[in-house]
Amino acid sequence: MDNNKEFNLKAELKSIGITQREFAEYIDVHITTVSRWIRNELTTPKLVKLVLENQRKAKLFDEIIIVKNLKDYNIE
Repeated sequence: MDNNKEFNLKAELKSIGITQREFAEYIDVHITTVSRWIRNELTTPKLVKLVLENQRKAKLFDEIIIVKNLKDYNIE
């Protein structure tokens, strides 16, 4: 993630298509904790930012593979 930009957890979750509840379950924290991160009542841990960055990369990779498979089967 670009350290020069302000981190927006709500936007990050939306960009990868995951709800606050789903993310809380995924990283094994209470939904209230995620909510407090979003409202900037707590500092979002760097590890959480790294998890989201990896999720975004995985989603992009999946999209690339889908496009490649469509091209391989001449389905565009």
